[in-house]
This record gives sequence, C-alpha cells and structure tokens, in this order.
Amino acid sequence: MRTVQAIAWKEIQVYFSNPMAYIVGLIYLAVTGFFFVLDLGNPFPEASLTDFFQGATIMMILLAPALTMRLISEEQKLGTIELLLTSPVKDWEVVIGKYAASLVFLISLLAMTLYYPLLLFLFANPDPGPIYSGYLGLILYGAAALSIGILTSTLTSNQIVAFIVSAGILLLLFFGANGADVVEGIWSTLITEISMSSHFADFDRGVVDTKHIVYFLSATAFFLFLSIRALESRRWR
Repeated sequence: MRTVQAIAWKEIQVYFSNPMAYIVGLIYLAVTGFFFVLDLGNPFPEASLTDFFQGATIMMILLAPALTMRLISEEQKLGTIELLLTSPVKDWEVVIGKYAASLVFLISLLAMTLYYPLLLFLFANPDPGPIYSGYLGLILYGAAALSIGILTSTLTSNQIVAFIVSAGILLLLFFGANGADVVEGIWSTLITEISMSSHFADFDRGVVDTKHIVYFLSATAFFLFLSIRALESRRWR
C-alpha cells in the first residue's frame, strides 16, 4: 500500500499544481452553479438540489475524461511507462494509485459545491435526505466515471483519443435509459439496468437503494480490472 500511496501522492501534487486542472474545476463549478440557480427563477422555486445534481451528472461526462485522460496515456507518450513497468511496482499499484489521485481531486471539487446546500439551509427549510443521498450518489457516479476514463487512458497514448472515447462511453451510459423505450422486452430492461443515470435517479429522490450502490461499485471495480489487465498486456508486446 505504500507504493499506491506514493503514486497517488505524486499525482495529487500534479493535479493541484497544474493550471489546467484548476481551469477544468472552475468550469465545472460555474456550470453546476448555473444549474443550482436555474430553479430559483421559477415562480415557486423548490428548496432542493435536483437541478444541481442533474447538471452535475451531465457535466461528469466531460469532467471525468478531462481528469483522467493524461494519467497513463501521457506516460506512454513520453516513454516513461516502460521505466515504470520495469521498476519494482506492480501494475495494479500504478492503476489504483493514479485512480485514487483523480478520485481525491474529484471529491475536492464536490466539496466546494457544499456552498449550495449551505445556502439552502440558511435561507430555506429543505429536506436533508435527498441532499445527503444525492451527494452520495454523485460520489459513486463520479467514481465509476473516473474508472472508465482511466481505462481509455490505458489503451492509448493520445490524450485526445482517450478523452473522446471516455466521453462517448459515458454519454451512452447516461442517455442509454432514454433509448430503452425504443425497444421492448428483455432488451429494454437490460439497457435500463446498464444506464448510469437510471441508477442515480433514486439517489436524487432521497432513496438509498443497495442495488444502486452495488451497481456503481461493481462498475468501478470492473473498469479498474480492465485497466489493470490492459496495462499488464504491455509486458507481452
């Protein structure tokens, strides 16, 4: 675990010293802030974060790929991946360490949005249940999205390709539930169960279902496993 911590700490330092990471974070906060105030313009605004959570999950389609696209693809492009793989470091330690760093940075961004529920509690009387569950769902959603991003970063040395492929996968998983109405029977159920947005909906309503938690954790573990296997395959090339 010391190796994982060392890799994670190195990447965290890179995140918090990289101006691009701050630009991405500011854009995310600005857009999610827009979704937060969107409901305030209604004649009868609700004291909830529904619009914020919906906007935050949509923005995750771009945020997660932006945070992960360089993690391993940059190592491949610079040729430092060979030094990393030939050192006494296991492949899973590289993937988990870099993934942990991106997750820490994402949670730091989400922590900055706690200003929004604070305003609600100061000037209104919101139901705290959907707010707590919504943030839990958003962290789980982001964790799964980052695992997809690190997988695409492992598969290519081009950061732009990693970003586009990761964003495309997240886009399909987000809007997949909308296409479930087009088909019928078991295919409709399958598409709905695969869709990430359908599993987030209950968190937004204040419902914490074990099924949804298992889905996001399983998706995260699955894509991290694929990332490790993809990195291991480089040893045989």
